[in-house]
Amino acid sequence: MNPSIAADRSKGGTPGDEIVVRATGLTKVFKDFWGRPKARAVDNVDFEIRRGEVFGLLGPNGSGKSTTIKLLLGLLYPTKGHITVFGQSPRDVGTKARIGYLPEESYLYRFLNPGETLDFFGSLFQIDAPERRRRAEQLIEMVGLNQARTRTVGEFSKGMQRRIGIAQALVNDPDLVILDEPTAGLDPLGCREVKDLILALARRGKTVILSSHLLSDVEDVCDRAVIYYGGRIQAQGPLHHLLAKPDSVRITAPVLSRETTDRVLSLIRAEVGDTVRLENPTQNLESYFLGVVEAARRQAETSGATSGNRVAEYLRGTGGFDGADATGQGESVLERLSRPAATVAEAAPEVATPEAAPSTAVLDALVRQDPPSPPIAAPTPPATRGEAPATEPPVDLSKANDALSGLLGGKGGPGARK
Repeated sequence: MNPSIAADRSKGGTPGDEIVVRATGLTKVFKDFWGRPKARAVDNVDFEIRRGEVFGLLGPNGSGKSTTIKLLLGLLYPTKGHITVFGQSPRDVGTKARIGYLPEESYLYRFLNPGETLDFFGSLFQIDAPERRRRAEQLIEMVGLNQARTRTVGEFSKGMQRRIGIAQALVNDPDLVILDEPTAGLDPLGCREVKDLILALARRGKTVILSSHLLSDVEDVCDRAVIYYGGRIQAQGPLHHLLAKPDSVRITAPVLSRETTDRVLSLIRAEVGDTVRLENPTQNLESYFLGVVEAARRQAETSGATSGNRVAEYLRGTGGFDGADATGQGESVLERLSRPAATVAEAAPEVATPEAAPSTAVLDALVRQDPPSPPIAAPTPPATRGEAPATEPPVDLSKANDALSGLLGGKGGPGARK
């Protein structure tokens, strides 16, 4: 996970106890003209989604994700089982008014410009005209379409249509936001800003359902996820539980001398064999790309969609879901990248301290204990909001720990630690 996104997640509120979506025995069978079963798209599915949670719907094509979303929206009726949204039927008109939906393909009127598009959708929710104009201005700026406000949607590229589609899904300030492939067609800056927006919505106590094939996006923002296959849920739970690898441990250290590195490797291999590899860590491609673009942005302008825009003011609110101050949640991606190092260190101490900073030498042993026994302590990734880290029975590496501690901590060597 990117350090800045990890820092954002640490600021989020804890998901509440209120159940926003509940599915029990949910089943949808499509039939042919003669009423014979043709496809069981969703088969006896159970799950719950709570207020303030970012929930991922994952699975290959045709696994039942889109059908589940249509059942949530009241566009399809269940063949069997029950589904409720805010304790009501999805077909309830009052319930629909509290939902924002971005479909996989944006269906927009080609001859309307962005302002007219948002004004039209705002009028469907009976928002008064002055408020519609205020929200439209904020949303157009937020999605980076200021320079394209006079162009019609039909002239937009797919990525620009996706941006106005995201704005349309948020015009009613919904309590439940359903996003189906929200980053499709977006450039990396736009993808990052959509993830920041999702985190900002969750901080306000809004519930977000994210369906995406870009698993890195899901990993960055989701608290829990379900994985569909053949209409059934094959796995579900908090992401840090699903992704944990309790059979290996990663040791990150400052740059060591060749002699010390050989001694450390020899010690570990004496305990676990040759299943140890040494490699240099690399930064995430997204982080590198954002850095290059930010440097270029300072020197030149673009006529395309712009980035670095704040979350719309009416979506930010005055505080976080947990009651904490959230005045920084409107900060843009590029503003965070441009902050002084001291400010970044305060926001993400786990990556700013020498012990936790990535180095050019990483010992990646394939025998893991979770949590690792001191003093060989890998930095603990930030836990998902409201969830405790997974624990597994520790593997006894006390001898290797004691010997390695002596090598790295004694005589003020290059790997010495207090």
